[in-house]
Amino acid sequence: MALFEFKLPDLGEGVVEGEIVKWLVKPGDVLKEDAGVVEVMTDKATVTVPTPVGGTVLKTHGNVGDMARVHQPLVDLETTGAAPKSTTPHTHGGAPSAAAPAGNGAAAKPAPAAAAPSASASVSVSADKVLATPVTRRMAKEHGIDLGSVPGTGPSGRVLKADVEAFLAGGSSSSAAPAKANTFAPLPMVKGDERIPLRGLRKKIAEKMVRSKFTAPHYAFVEEVDATELIALRTKLNDALGKGKDPVKLSFLPFFVKAVLAAFKRFPQVNANMDEAKQELVVRGDFNIGIAAMTEQGLTVPVVRSADRYNVLGLGQEIARLGTAAREQRLKMDEISGGTFTITSLGQTGGLFATPIINHPEVAIMGVHRLRKRPVVLDDDRIVVRQIMLLSFCFDHRVIDGATGAEFAYEVIKHLEHPEQLFLTL
Repeated sequence: MALFEFKLPDLGEGVVEGEIVKWLVKPGDVLKEDAGVVEVMTDKATVTVPTPVGGTVLKTHGNVGDMARVHQPLVDLETTGAAPKSTTPHTHGGAPSAAAPAGNGAAAKPAPAAAAPSASASVSVSADKVLATPVTRRMAKEHGIDLGSVPGTGPSGRVLKADVEAFLAGGSSSSAAPAKANTFAPLPMVKGDERIPLRGLRKKIAEKMVRSKFTAPHYAFVEEVDATELIALRTKLNDALGKGKDPVKLSFLPFFVKAVLAAFKRFPQVNANMDEAKQELVVRGDFNIGIAAMTEQGLTVPVVRSADRYNVLGLGQEIARLGTAAREQRLKMDEISGGTFTITSLGQTGGLFATPIINHPEVAIMGVHRLRKRPVVLDDDRIVVRQIMLLSFCFDHRVIDGATGAEFAYEVIKHLEHPEQLFLTL
């Protein structure tokens, strides 16, 4: 028998810690190799961390809600045979002391399994321990609902905003009246201030946005796009795709990706990362396009790797797959890392335009905004109704000059206003 101390592995892209969302094991459990042991929430996604070896769980380190740092112990396992080469095996009945350096086979007796915090003990039905976002918690508090009594339908039993709304509609709360259709009941007054700690994904988003905004000097460029022809082309393609055995529907995002890829041919320096340590612009050979997606937990950016290898239909299917995985918290680490350029879409949310924050260490980002019918004066002075949208680009002024950014934007717009040109690059 040997003792294997499983430490939180490197989660990639500078991630140094994650919040423990849910323990999947408890002391006494017998695990197989690659079995999931814990769910950890980082700034990019919630990931399930698997064990590299099989064995019996002796102890888990940390409770739900604690921050686990990379390379710190997660689980103590009793294994059969020799421990992996990456760790020094300890004979059964002995474990290293807290002060002993790694690899020191001290003779301290390991704590009995019963003394370790169990997964079931660390998760209670109280509102403080229920998995839910701050928005969901605030909504439940305003309506006097105990989150522990609301059935969660999200991943890992997470209580979603929709779950609270359904709970209210069903009249299951003893302290809040059932919601009535087509009526607007005033919300109860909140007594005092509410402090919502920045944890998990929200904390990581905050840290990354601050780093980007205070590191890269942003500038924005906004321009109109006449999307009338693009809409007509998309409609024709969807009509054709809808007649197949397995009908699919294309969104606008694959066309935006194709237009950006076409513009990279003239402006490869926009498809780049900034190496802060060496103060070098790394023009990437890969085209890994991030597509910002809003989830219950916050903003996540899945990455379409090697986007240039897909046709429009393939891009649509991959973007849809990644979006679903993001909402269900099933993204893998290689699906949220290595991006070279990001597209963020506000869709039908509204507003004229926004100035998105660059997804550091990338050097540019494109924001897509709502389509509107507007009167347009043509070259022959005729006034026609066209479908207009605004695109907003933000660039890192250290490496992308204003003129270059504008020319890149117009190259993207050219391919969107004449979408038939995109098929020359398929």
